Amino acid sequence: MRIALMADIHANREAFEACLAHADAREIDRLVLLGDYVGYGADPVWVVDRVMALVADGATAILGNHDHAVADDRENMNPNATLAMAWTRGQLGPAARSFLATLPTSVEDEDRLYVHADGQPPKRWLYVTDADDAARCLGANHAPVTFCGHVHVPAIFGVTATGKITNFRPVAGIPVPLLRQRRWLGVLGSVGQPRDGIAAASYAILDTQRAEITYHRVPYDIAGAAAKIRDAGLPEALAARLASGH
Repeated sequence: MRIALMADIHANREAFEACLAHADAREIDRLVLLGDYVGYGADPVWVVDRVMALVADGATAILGNHDHAVADDRENMNPNATLAMAWTRGQLGPAARSFLATLPTSVEDEDRLYVHADGQPPKRWLYVTDADDAARCLGANHAPVTFCGHVHVPAIFGVTATGKITNFRPVAGIPVPLLRQRRWLGVLGSVGQPRDGIAAASYAILDTQRAEITYHRVPYDIAGAAAKIRDAGLPEALAARLASGH
């Protein structure tokens, strides 16, 4: 089975459409979305409607912290994210709000666990940025393979039988074998707001038969997405960072 994994879309229609088209061309069997469909970007209505349609067609969708913040204004966010979320709440209708409110914080599927952040108790939204964070995440569950987003920077962590954590940054287009004698944590990059210095949208495809994952980078209309952010009156920094990938 070939599973496309996408996280942190952040209301970026152009990036999401580009990644979906890229995945469709590679004949995926399933789609798993790891949260944060809204926030930062200018197309929350379109993105949530698209996610709802994909879920109705069999996709799996996980709750992210920005999705949770739609209904809970106590969510701790930086000033630009807070402004974008206030605007987003005014855009979404009852159906979209209800959909986001009912999303699960985790899903177990065979030997895989899907979460948005680090797999700790729901809605702590801790980041996985290094080996210590990965150990904490892997220690919170027993799944052989865990996938998360939230950081916007692609990474893979493995834990050996002796408990040693290894980590590296995947190279786009190069399959990474997930050896079955180890446990793994795959951190997805961001579809809608990459932060690893590369502006192209990021997602991955997991091949369960081959036990390997391939991260992909997908060009999209960055100027168009940024122009929409500016036209919506959202913070300039949210538009400018799309081109820098930071």
